[in-house]
Amino acid sequence: MAIFEEPPNSPFPGILSSSPSPVGSVEPASSMETLPRGSDSVEATRETRKIEMYSPLYYAACTFGGLASCGLTHMAITPLDVVKCNMQIDPEKYKSISSGFGVLLEEQGFRGFFKGWVPTLLGYSAQGACKFGFYELFKKFYADLTGPKHASKYKTLIYLAGAASAEVIADIALCPMEAVKVRVQTQPRFARGLRDGLPKFVKSEGVLGLYKGLLPLWGRQIPYTMMKFASFETIVEMIYKHVIPKPKEQCSKTLQLAVSFAGGYVAGVFCAVISHPADNLVSFLNNAKGATVTDAVRQLGLWGLFTRGLPLRIVMIGTLTGAQWGIYDAFKVLVGLQTTGGLIPPTTSNQEHAKQS
Repeated sequence: MAIFEEPPNSPFPGILSSSPSPVGSVEPASSMETLPRGSDSVEATRETRKIEMYSPLYYAACTFGGLASCGLTHMAITPLDVVKCNMQIDPEKYKSISSGFGVLLEEQGFRGFFKGWVPTLLGYSAQGACKFGFYELFKKFYADLTGPKHASKYKTLIYLAGAASAEVIADIALCPMEAVKVRVQTQPRFARGLRDGLPKFVKSEGVLGLYKGLLPLWGRQIPYTMMKFASFETIVEMIYKHVIPKPKEQCSKTLQLAVSFAGGYVAGVFCAVISHPADNLVSFLNNAKGATVTDAVRQLGLWGLFTRGLPLRIVMIGTLTGAQWGIYDAFKVLVGLQTTGGLIPPTTSNQEHAKQS
């Protein structure tokens, strides 16, 4: 299904311009005089301001939706994240999920559960904006490069490539806040939060120290995001194909959002498993000054690297990913767009063929 037209002489096919789409856009009214007066004006405005697919405004909407979905959800699970990080760093003290909550409450009080919430909110908001916004852009870009004959056949590779490309950029935005967050959460006397933690971290480690965990972060997040997007797109497509007895466009928005949450949760479980070793490395490196990957492997061991804190992370990431897709797609519906998944990547050539037929 092609819903995008290539501008003449564009060096980036199918990214910066758009044409009307039968599923994703409605032409705006030519004059404000066409709007009815009175109580119907709000509904008319909504109908005439839907966003054209793959236009700059479309990418802006996806960026904002990603910002909201990732920032809010990661902030909401800060207590789980605090316990998880401490289980990874000090397993002798934080032996299990339940005992970890008890130890944290006893030693740091209720406030201890929300340590690092500010860098969490800021860091993952920035990451989510880049992750979702650039994913939509790269997915379209790679679909156009592949061409109409092969886009459907290689759609999973397009999802994987788009997700990996987007996450490389997103993690550069996340890394400084992630470094401060882990240090604040795992060292109670280090700092109270971002305001005093960031200057103290920079003074101790230097500005480049904020990025010393970037490679492990890429190692955690790139496979995670590739799995997150590709498995979600595939799961949603399978649900619409084998579970729901009618096409996606005929389903209610409520049902589409329920599919988004369910697909997101299952995808999140896969994400947690594939990215957990790198998550342990990130926590270890950001906790101790001068720590190396070799130190982490020596201290944690290979088994510990793959399993320490994994059950909690499966629950956390499954719920988190389901909620993120739910919020993201709810925002897309709010601005007049379709929910994600269940459709093959559109290509410029397909759009041109559709216009000629």
